[in-house]
Amino acid sequence: MDIKQLQTLVFDALEDVKAQDIIVYDTTHLTSLFDRVAIASGTSNRQTKALAASVRDKVKQNGGDVIGMEGETTGEWVLVDLGDMVVHIMQPAIRAYYRLEEIWGDKEIKFGAAKRGTKKLASASEDEEAKPKRASRAKAAPVEVTHDMMASQTTLDDEPKKTTRKPRVAKVASADAPAKPVRKTATTAGTGVKKTTAKTPSGTRVKVAATKTAVASAKKAADKKATTRRKTAE
Repeated sequence: MDIKQLQTLVFDALEDVKAQDIIVYDTTHLTSLFDRVAIASGTSNRQTKALAASVRDKVKQNGGDVIGMEGETTGEWVLVDLGDMVVHIMQPAIRAYYRLEEIWGDKEIKFGAAKRGTKKLASASEDEEAKPKRASRAKAAPVEVTHDMMASQTTLDDEPKKTTRKPRVAKVASADAPAKPVRKTATTAGTGVKKTTAKTPSGTRVKVAATKTAVASAKKAADKKATTRRKTAE
């Protein structure tokens, strides 16, 4: 199998199981043991094992050779030996500690970044194509006017509108209204005391409250009549 085909298969197998920070280096100028080194991260032991199994199965399905695998028991660092290519699948803490990028990271192969970029562009173009279609569908949908909608509109139009209340205006005395009685003052002859007399309009009755003396005298008269009646009755 060609080395380019092999590195593409490994990259796809790692992406299928959501590997993080996939990097592929060209090591032909550093060693004669292998031509490529791939480094990827897995968030857990289960994921690192699944990533290694995905690489192994995909290479075998396409006619490649898998020489061996190491580190599957713990899952912290799993190494897959493919002959011309070695794949290191590590957890983030182990990867940060050993720093394999500083050893093999002289010539990085950029096909992975280009591939991810083309995928993003393809997905963005699909979204842009889908948006105008949705908008056109929304515009093309006709609005159906039903009989109930027309009936509700006519009832709303026929309803009488509420009249606005006018502000209250202060009453102005008219010329025909009866005038209030005017009190006049008069001086009694021989004295300097002013006497007030109230002018009452003709044709009206004025109720005057009884005085205390009048009430007392009336009560005495009634008592006197009662006593005389008793005496006559006896």
